[in-house]
This record gives sequence, C-alpha cells and structure tokens, in this order.
Amino acid sequence: MRVVRLGRDEPGFAAEAARLRTASFPVALTGAGISVESGIPDFRSPGGLWTVFRPEEYATLSAFRADPAKAWRLYRALGAALLGRRPNPAHAALARLEDAGLLGQVVTQNIDGLHQTAGSRRVIEMHGDHRRLQCLACGRLEPFDEALLAAEGVPRCPACDAALKPNVVLFEEAVRGLGEIDAALARCDLLLVVGTSAQVHPAASLPPVVRKRGGTILEFNLERTGIAADCLFLGPAGETLPRFAAAVLGGDGRR
Repeated sequence: MRVVRLGRDEPGFAAEAARLRTASFPVALTGAGISVESGIPDFRSPGGLWTVFRPEEYATLSAFRADPAKAWRLYRALGAALLGRRPNPAHAALARLEDAGLLGQVVTQNIDGLHQTAGSRRVIEMHGDHRRLQCLACGRLEPFDEALLAAEGVPRCPACDAALKPNVVLFEEAVRGLGEIDAALARCDLLLVVGTSAQVHPAASLPPVVRKRGGTILEFNLERTGIAADCLFLGPAGETLPRFAAAVLGGDGRR
C-alpha cells in the first residue's frame, strides 16, 4: 500500500488523481472522521455520546418503545452536538468532484447532513438523518425543530399522536438505502474511503466488494486502518482531500 503525506509525498497526489480521472463510476464512503473537523465529536471516542449514554440503554429501538422520554435525553444531546455545525473543506472537496462529474455517489454513515449542505446531491445516508423526525406508527416525517432541544417531554406525531423519534437508525433497526448502495457498488471501480475504518457492518463490506471486483481503493484517514487500500492519504481529511481534489481538478481543491 502506498502512503501519501502532505508536504512529503506531493507527487503521490498527482499519481493517484490520475486514477480518479480515468475511473468510470467513483464512489465515496464517509464516516465520523470527515465531520470531526467540523466540530462533531466521534460518538465512540473518549468523551463522546456513548461514554455518557450507554447505547444499549438509550439508543436501541426497544429502549425508545419502552421509554421515549428517557430516549429523548440522548436525542437532545445529539441534536445539541450537531447544532450549527458547518461543512469543512473535505465535504466541499467531494461536492466539487461531483460537480465536475468525477464522483458518482456518496455513501455516508453520518447523520449530520453536511454533505448536502456542502453541495453534494447524490448522497445515501445509510444511518438516516437528524434533520427530520420519524413516526414509527404511521410513517410520517416532520422537520426537526431546534426548539425541541430546550423543550421537555416527547414530541408527538400531528397525524396519529404517537411518539416521534429522530429519523436516524437506532440499534435493532435496519440501515437505509441498501438497494441503492448495492446498485452503486455494482458500477463502482474506484472507492474513496474518508474518515472511517469501515469496521462496522454493512459499511465494512463495501471496500471488500470493490476490491473483489478489481476496483481501486483510496483511503483518507488520520492513521492506518485494516482497509486493504491501494493508497492511504495520511492526515486530516480536511487537508488531504482538498489537496487530492486540486490534483484532479486544478486550483486549490475548494469550492
């Protein structure tokens, strides 16, 4: 595996950029690491949400059904962590590649909506989104109102009065968009893995599928992971990914 670092392996950016320019359907898989630079902490890191709210106690479908008011303590903390966050240069770089017709799909494990805010349009949110509330009883989706963060109690569905939850995938729920993801992978010949070690399924299965089909994997992470990448761009994605986009497109890699 080739390792490319800013300021030390600059020719590597141009060499790997050529692979993207000649790919027929590049796809990006993103995780928590791409949003850490926007001020959103990794939930699994020290001090993250899972160290305060035990997932098995607060973040399962069973926990929500048993005690929605208790589950909403986690949801409000989650909403506060996402409030006011803005895309960083890594999000913008992916949006720019899409604008240029050089990125066919973004598959994200994140729920923050920062890819769309940055301008990406082809986004599959496999873990749902925090911009809407979901009614499990009738399926209605409602916009998330920031006033809920300071309110008490449980918001109710205006159609059937059932308890609403954020439109995110809880433990015990199936991830979203698997059919769309499979369709994208069937065409993918180059995968950008950004800010994730891809250890949790189903995201963990994406790099091996691309590898098995003979595709290229370019990884952007702070450290080495278990991903069998062709090239690892080592460092903050907010620095390495814009530099890579610049090598692909020219300019500074920003929007």
